[in-house]
Amino acid sequence: MSDTNGPGALLKRIRVWLVVFIVCLVLSGATAFPLVTELRLADEALSSWAAPVGDAFPVLAEWLARVRGGVEGADAHAPYLLYGTDWLAFAHLVIAVAFYGPYRDPVRNIWVIEFGMIACAGIVPLALICGPIRDIPFWWSVIDMSFGVFGILPLLVVRRLVKRLEAAQAGPELTSTAFRTSSP
Repeated sequence: MSDTNGPGALLKRIRVWLVVFIVCLVLSGATAFPLVTELRLADEALSSWAAPVGDAFPVLAEWLARVRGGVEGADAHAPYLLYGTDWLAFAHLVIAVAFYGPYRDPVRNIWVIEFGMIACAGIVPLALICGPIRDIPFWWSVIDMSFGVFGILPLLVVRRLVKRLEAAQAGPELTSTAFRTSSP
């Protein structure tokens, strides 16, 4: 009979959550590289096979066309501006690599989980402050903020599981240490 709350089971659950989080970070970062192509495909989709979506959300279709025009213009006349999205992608990939530490040893590297939680929480004020400065529609800022909300949820679960793992690993040691210190 296996122990579903034992250290081995906790470690497995932690690792599954971390793999999901890492994959999402990598995918989120990787999509920042082919930005021009992605915007072209998305904009064309809204006027062809995904036209019902564009019809249902005309503001989305207009925004996507506006963004596509801006990014294509930047790509044609000032491609160095898109270098910023390359750095955005790189940052996602680097942060994903940092989560290998908690994958290997979650108790020792819980600080990486907490760092990720802080970063997720920081998305909200960033979107609320920079969105209006950059003339981003509020509804799009809400979408951006959702990355922080959805990102922090698995990290909260992982942190809770790591704390349980830490307690499970420390349990016998604390008992034997307490016994030794109370003995004459």
